[in-house]
Amino acid sequence: MVSNKLAIASISLSQYPGHLLDQKIRAASQAGIAGLEIVYNDLLAYSKAQNISIHDAAQKIYALCQETNVEVLSLAPFENYEGATTPLKERLALASHWLEIARLLHATYLQVPSVFTSDCSRDEKTIISDLQQLADLASASKPVISIAYEPLSWGTNCSTWEDALSTVQRVDRPNFGLCLDTFHEGTRVWGDNSSPNGLQMDADTKLRDSLRRFVRDCPREKIFYVQLSDAERFDPPYSLAHPWALPGEAKEFTWSKHARPFPLEVEFGGYLPVVDIARAWIVDVGFEGWISMETFHRTMTDGQISPETAAKRAVDSWRKLQVEMESKSRL
Repeated sequence: MVSNKLAIASISLSQYPGHLLDQKIRAASQAGIAGLEIVYNDLLAYSKAQNISIHDAAQKIYALCQETNVEVLSLAPFENYEGATTPLKERLALASHWLEIARLLHATYLQVPSVFTSDCSRDEKTIISDLQQLADLASASKPVISIAYEPLSWGTNCSTWEDALSTVQRVDRPNFGLCLDTFHEGTRVWGDNSSPNGLQMDADTKLRDSLRRFVRDCPREKIFYVQLSDAERFDPPYSLAHPWALPGEAKEFTWSKHARPFPLEVEFGGYLPVVDIARAWIVDVGFEGWISMETFHRTMTDGQISPETAAKRAVDSWRKLQVEMESKSRL
């Protein structure tokens, strides 16, 4: 059975403001989860609740992680950086602050989703230069922080693993690699929340071809970590009249915010081919690094689901997925 270490995003343990980061860390530890992606806003909320600076909060959280035997995988998500219209100097100053916090947390990675604003630059040289300067800033002090670059399915310039891999190769820095998420692959080439049957045209063929190319073309050493989540089929299908729709928001972003359960949670409507994607990304390429659960769901916002319950669901989901990946790989 695949033996990758399991992590979870702190926001995936609860989006309820009353569930603070320290409770989430203890819940993850008690469930046997080995690592945590710390969401910056969760750390900020903890610092405000403790009435301490975010720097002091980061040090306290790291101490708690040591005490509970939970490793900090990443600080996330450093959004809308490359090609943004604000001055690069200001973006790098903000990045410097995030990297400082990441080092206090002893995080291995700073997670950077691909830019998704409509007013960003489309110029490839600008985008690559911005990301090179970020990677260089992250390696300018010790310990070096690695940049885990994630293609969002609604990304403006980068929305597929192939886009992201091309960017990684052009940035050409040892501390710049991929964060891959099953939700983005599944909703970019297979699922469609506006379709009555939940599928894109030729969905299975497009996914199969994408995964074959991945196994053939993606260097394993450039996969920094893999995130897992499922997606709920929309009923009724997405439209601008849908109660979750917001003007100007990509339909995949709306999907992501409201309807991303843990993998194989069919009881929450999960229907993506997560097993196929995960098997290609993990088993077929021999990836032995971190696996992280990153889910978002509307039921996680009102405090009815505790971090302890969410952590157990994450572990159960991973165990079920491990079995499914192994059984399919033997067929």
